[in-house]
Amino acid sequence: MTDSQPPVVSSALQPPRGAIVVGASSGIGAALARKLAREGYLVAALGRRADKLNDLCGEINGELGQGRARPYPHDATHYAEAPTFFQTILGDLGHIEVVIYASGLLEPVALSEYTFDKDRAMMEVNLLGAMAWLNQAALLFEHTGGGHIVGLSSIAGERGRVRSPAYNASKAALNSYLESLRNRLTRKGVHVLTVKPGFVDTPMLKNADKKMWVISPEQAADDIWRAIRGRKQTIFTPSRWRLVALALRHVPSVIFRRLSV
Repeated sequence: MTDSQPPVVSSALQPPRGAIVVGASSGIGAALARKLAREGYLVAALGRRADKLNDLCGEINGELGQGRARPYPHDATHYAEAPTFFQTILGDLGHIEVVIYASGLLEPVALSEYTFDKDRAMMEVNLLGAMAWLNQAALLFEHTGGGHIVGLSSIAGERGRVRSPAYNASKAALNSYLESLRNRLTRKGVHVLTVKPGFVDTPMLKNADKKMWVISPEQAADDIWRAIRGRKQTIFTPSRWRLVALALRHVPSVIFRRLSV
């Protein structure tokens, strides 16, 4: 953030609604930043690529007014920065109602490839980064008695598929982590949403082996926004993936391992 950013206008009676989007440089994260800003939120946009963040925030502020979106360059794998960074953003925005973790990494992995460096990179971005940031959200929202935590998982986390074992594992672990947060925090008035997209037209899609029912990031963002407003627990986007997930869960393992999915 720069010193030229205008201050956030707030009042003691009605503080501005703030939202954090981690992974806002492109794809669903960028679409969510735009959506939340249009719905009246002050948006803290986090991501590794400062140029992309500056372009995104410039676009949002040009449409909706200066100060509606602020760029915060950040690498999600720098976990130690999360607590201090979270408090900095809280001080800048004054009030946070929504925290979304949208960062994701899918490395291309051949069927006979077992590369730990790729596996570790996917686990760090997809799972550990989420835990670092969403733990901070959980601490805040448990204290304030409300708020929305959103984690972007994937249909790939439903079963241990032949392709991309570490990616599948990272998303399955994220599902479990989010469910645990939900079970802890629901009684505190905090909403936790797990989002399981299918194929979305993002840069990450180029590393997917097979593609079907591809949707735009904007459609995914609209689905997620409706789920936030409706306080849904888990959604698939598009919703037809729910039927696929149901089928996948009930395929016997002896058959599933023979499938090229």
